[in-house]
Amino acid sequence: MGILDGKTALVTGGGRGIGKGIAVELAKEGADVIIADIDLDNAENTAIELRELGRKVTVVEMDITQEASVASAVSSALGEHNQINILVNNAGIMGDHVLGDEVQLKSWDKCFEVNLRGIWVVSRAIVGHFKEIGGGKIVNIASVAGRHGSGKHADYSASKAGAISVTQSLANELGPFNVNVNAVCPGVLWTAMWRQLEGMYSRDASEENVNQRKIFEGLIKDRCALNREQTPEDVGMLVAFLVSERSRNITGQAINVDGGMFMN
Repeated sequence: MGILDGKTALVTGGGRGIGKGIAVELAKEGADVIIADIDLDNAENTAIELRELGRKVTVVEMDITQEASVASAVSSALGEHNQINILVNNAGIMGDHVLGDEVQLKSWDKCFEVNLRGIWVVSRAIVGHFKEIGGGKIVNIASVAGRHGSGKHADYSASKAGAISVTQSLANELGPFNVNVNAVCPGVLWTAMWRQLEGMYSRDASEENVNQRKIFEGLIKDRCALNREQTPEDVGMLVAFLVSERSRNITGQAINVDGGMFMN
């Protein structure tokens, strides 16, 4: 018996990285999973793994920046599942790694379009359904960068701060409808997004440098109290708790999964 038996979760960007870790942990706890992703190849590969856990898994193509795409994907998902009980807004992008006055407006706008507006667009498409079925759970994946503005990541940090704020707004609005809304703030994880950053930090984006993990491991050693890296599965385990009835009186919160990098 899992804590999510009988539930169905929709995870945006669930095909790889943190999104995949979340999808796996939800499936382990008994949830059927809808992987909503713009990259169908990654999504289908993850779906194969989840089906091996005995879960019903549906893949839908979704561009979270496009209302029509989101509406179509949600409609398709509901056609395959009787209901959706859980929404995890995970899909996101990093943006440029440059000083604030060098950030291109195109990059700034894209960060906000995906990391913040996307949360609102997808949530709005699901909220009506939650009200119809008498409740639901939403978890937005923010970042510790949303709590502490980061040099050379102004666009990303600001968009993730917005993700925390919109989490609180939605929690206030949806509480009377039995909908819990929380945010999870990951620290640094060894994912495709970090490997892109490592080359930026070291000024050497070659595969040899990125694969050495030297900067990543140094950051973990210097800044994480637990002195160990975080994984997508770590994030997924917290999400599984937050979307279960074990957290029924927790809403409007933003919780770090960062090994003690920041303590609030």
